[in-house]
Amino acid sequence: MTQLDLAHLEQWIGKVQKDQDLLSARHARLMAATVGIPGEGLVGGAPLPPLWHWIFFLEGQPPQSLGRDGHPARGGFLPPVPLSNRMWAGGRLEFHEPLRIDCVVEKTSQVVSIQHKQGRSGDLVFVSVLHELSAGGKLAIREIHDIVYKEATPPGAKKEKLIAPGIATHSRRFKPDSTTLFRYSALTFNGHRIHYDADYCRQVEGYPDLVIHGPLHATLLANYAEEVAGKALKRFEYRGLQPSFLGEQLSINARPGDEGLLLWTALADGQPAMKAEASF
Repeated sequence: MTQLDLAHLEQWIGKVQKDQDLLSARHARLMAATVGIPGEGLVGGAPLPPLWHWIFFLEGQPPQSLGRDGHPARGGFLPPVPLSNRMWAGGRLEFHEPLRIDCVVEKTSQVVSIQHKQGRSGDLVFVSVLHELSAGGKLAIREIHDIVYKEATPPGAKKEKLIAPGIATHSRRFKPDSTTLFRYSALTFNGHRIHYDADYCRQVEGYPDLVIHGPLHATLLANYAEEVAGKALKRFEYRGLQPSFLGEQLSINARPGDEGLLLWTALADGQPAMKAEASF
């Protein structure tokens, strides 16, 4: 592998990080404005929409503590994987209690696994982090978050054609523009340059344009799942399949599954970008 000492990286397994935050109604309403939904009901005591906890518990590092990609330099809580690109690969969430707006929530995070795999484009390293969020002494959300590290994709590399998981019974359109990407990066204090620096995207990470955030895809799918089902989520599992870029119109799709709903975001040509399963 490329300058990778897996035994060294595995020393990060078991690392723990604790945090707490106030789930501010103002911040939630800014999220509603970003995705274009009404925010009047986002008041103290109301349940926070699913996956919106990602806009809280924000970490701010000074400039000298950032890597060249704009993220915090590697080797702190997360291991220093020496592969240039890192992104959200997917995750699995269990919802036990609603998180309520304007309530204080505690979060405990732990690195639980580090795995090396071979992909079509070369080495992949998957880092999985367990997050547990509690309010009033009760567990509200248990989440496994998978992060993938890989080398940059060479320009012009052939892409695998992906097939959507069936025919949607419910669908809507969403086309993020540069303002959407800026606002979501600001809301999550995400300095990753793939979302705002087109030259960096093309010259360093091998993308044709700004990348639409993976967690934004997942959030749109989770919110659509509750809208279609008319019920609160109990479990939600999602996986990124391919990146999407500024200027692409996404469709948000759902159809019945074995235990709830199958969902996916798709590009204009119908190929899926992210897929998910939801149960209630």
